[in-house]
Amino acid sequence: MEEFLKVLKHEAAELKSHFSENPRLAEMLEKCYLSTAETTVKRLDDGSLFVITGDIPAMWLRDSSAQVQHYMPAAQKSAVVRELIEDVVKKQFFYINLDPYSNAFNEAQNGRHYALDNSGQTDWTWERKYEMDSLSFPVSLAYKLWREAGTTAHLDETAHSAMRLIVETFKCEQNHEEKSPYRFERETDKATETLSRGGLGAKTAYTGMTWSGFRPSDDACTYGYSIPENMFAAVALSYISTISKEIWQDDTLAEAADALRKEILDGIEKYGTVETERFGKIYAFEVDGLGNKLIIEDANIPGILSAPYFGFCDINDDIYQNTRRMALSDANTYYFKGKALTGIGSVHSKPNRVWPISLITQAMTAKTQAERDEIIKMLISTDDGTGYMHEAIDKDDPSIYTRPWFAWANSYFCELLMTNIGLI
Repeated sequence: MEEFLKVLKHEAAELKSHFSENPRLAEMLEKCYLSTAETTVKRLDDGSLFVITGDIPAMWLRDSSAQVQHYMPAAQKSAVVRELIEDVVKKQFFYINLDPYSNAFNEAQNGRHYALDNSGQTDWTWERKYEMDSLSFPVSLAYKLWREAGTTAHLDETAHSAMRLIVETFKCEQNHEEKSPYRFERETDKATETLSRGGLGAKTAYTGMTWSGFRPSDDACTYGYSIPENMFAAVALSYISTISKEIWQDDTLAEAADALRKEILDGIEKYGTVETERFGKIYAFEVDGLGNKLIIEDANIPGILSAPYFGFCDINDDIYQNTRRMALSDANTYYFKGKALTGIGSVHSKPNRVWPISLITQAMTAKTQAERDEIIKMLISTDDGTGYMHEAIDKDDPSIYTRPWFAWANSYFCELLMTNIGLI
């Protein structure tokens, strides 16, 4: 780990030199760039790698992927960094093979849980909320590591088995009502922390899309088909198909992934879009296949705002742009305008809280440099002097925020800055 940190500190110093005219931004970049490496990565006794999210002692499949994404340029130059990301992917696929329905895991079979629930938890499971993106994020990271860093060491039989299981799970959850083994119930007074109907969730009909119990925010879906999660799943399935054909020569898995991807895309087009008077044709956030649609945008990824970022569509796509206008307006329940921040929040946090992650996504998908610059200015002026990103910040008072230690937001901020100067 010492050599890993040495390499990344050198990379951070190189990056800082690009921002010499803005010392404050340069300092924040350095701190955020090193956050994952310095505070969240742990080598276990068995040699595997465990990555916590920050102030929670568990490894989320989603977060751990996003936390190392900004190290990809360094992985192209350094074997030490490349091997560490390989080990992150290997650990993720190990966990997926244990249970594709869990979103977060313990470092050992220690029986620790966020909370007790009726879901089939094991001693490995920190939390067993089924969120489709938990399966898509590791596939995306594995694919990019292969394509961008030129390594296949992580695409071993464990990865092969996990990707088969991902396709099987997505396929099963196309028919959630009839075929799913998954149930989730928790004793709670918060509707977002449990699923209705004995743990099945709100009723759905077949659409070709695949079902998710919870959102990337870890909150229960209102309706079972999350459009942004299905978008990301379609991208992940294309990656599985390519890896299967080019690395494993597994045409059977490639064909299954391709067929499922087409069904999901058809489902998004048929059930996941809606005509509106104000914005034109837009994407819904969630649907049930029975005619119900939820029209919002949430701060987390995957969201509809992030669709071009994770590779679903072009930034100029008409439906995407229409949906973006809705998301960044008063038509979105979670869009907040304040004295310090204006942007998207989440049901996961209190009202009037804007998430830096959502602002970074807005900047990453902006058409103009002016919009990106304005968002970066907001981000560096609302860190409360810490030099780090946070989870959710009061729109009027930046001293009020959640999660002072949130590695994903730190990494994503660096990714924005590196993209903004053409290094990614």
